[in-house]
Amino acid sequence: MPIRILIVDDHHVVRKGLVYFLATVEDIEVIAEASNGEEALKKYKQARPDLVLMDLDMPVMDGIECTKKIIEMDETAVILILTSFTDQDHVIPALEAGALGYQLKDIEPEQLVETIQAVYHGENRLHEKVTKHLLTRISKTYTNEQNRLNRLTERERDVLIEVTKGYSNKEIGENLHISEKTVKTHMSNLLAKLELADRTQAAVFALKHQLKKK
Repeated sequence: MPIRILIVDDHHVVRKGLVYFLATVEDIEVIAEASNGEEALKKYKQARPDLVLMDLDMPVMDGIECTKKIIEMDETAVILILTSFTDQDHVIPALEAGALGYQLKDIEPEQLVETIQAVYHGENRLHEKVTKHLLTRISKTYTNEQNRLNRLTERERDVLIEVTKGYSNKEIGENLHISEKTVKTHMSNLLAKLELADRTQAAVFALKHQLKKK
């Protein structure tokens, strides 16, 4: 069975060029086209394609918003971004919205086909410029989290380690030989310093960074 594709792009020439090219590929079938995100949502509901080839900069509804709405409607949807934008303001939101792939419009035709096939089969395929943005974002996030972690006092770190073990405030107080009221104060302070909402988030944060006693 061919991979059934919905092409979403507001430029008529680009859209038709993709249609004509993909028509020459044996295991790909273009079953619908859309010129903006709003139209794409309707076409997706009607056609239920196997993969959406999505532009980003479009009128009425852009590709990022459309990607979000399609994923909300169908969490199994497979969306491949095909655009000319390489900046983080487009790349990161598109991937966070649920796109499995991100390629640029200057991609070689054969590489586009390979990317479509790979993304359809569940692989993440990103242009090398996009990968650099993603790695930079992850690196900055991890560094920022480490900096927040370094704000903790030794006693706050002790309390946080106990939290990761699933102990209650009362049990933590007994283990560290401090009052339950003092534990609550340390919890409040460490949550503020780590910019987290509750002890569950704090435990996950600590485990992620493999927090240990200094």
